Amino acid sequence: MSGATKRRPEGRPEGRSGGRPTAEAAAQLETAILDAATAAFLADGYAATSIEAIAKSCGVAKRTIYARWTGKPALFKAVLERLIARWLSDTSDWNEAATLQAALDQAASRILAVALTPEAIALNRLLIAESARFPELPMLMHQAGAGEGTARIDALLRRAVSAGTIPPQDTLFAAEQFFHILLAGPQRRAMGLGRPLDEMQTRVWQNQAVALFLHGILT
Repeated sequence: MSGATKRRPEGRPEGRSGGRPTAEAAAQLETAILDAATAAFLADGYAATSIEAIAKSCGVAKRTIYARWTGKPALFKAVLERLIARWLSDTSDWNEAATLQAALDQAASRILAVALTPEAIALNRLLIAESARFPELPMLMHQAGAGEGTARIDALLRRAVSAGTIPPQDTLFAAEQFFHILLAGPQRRAMGLGRPLDEMQTRVWQNQAVALFLHGILT
């Protein structure tokens, strides 16, 4: 055995001679796989991305991925869940604003900041390009938590109705329209369908979108 080097089992941290990897090492491995999967899905699309390519890019065996996720749909959903959790992580101040307008302003600022990131634009392109061939993608997006943003605006509006700030109405429908008014134009421009908005133009768009939405729900 002299001169031979034992190959370290996959996923096992340096310094462990056997047994299962530590929880920290397992978490690091999962993060590495999700990082590789996110980059592959957003760069190449859903159809062109394979489990084999993801495994190769992060230096693991395919069985290591299948041990954690049942297949490509499950892995894609995990990627979406992680992205959306990151995007929704800074929304607590929506509920702390003194007025409904201030809350909507803060929500709109955060939503636009997230929606116009390269990752979000790439994901939007992926869903548009491949949802016809893979109709499960929009459902996976919703299951991963994309509807959570709408739900939070809906809750904000329901509290405003209860407080008498706005008239009784279908708050879920209104919340969905808030996202459409706020995002449709800037996202389309960021995807190349028009001149992208600069920082000042984005702020003006945000203010006008919130004002238009408030006028609508108040009347």
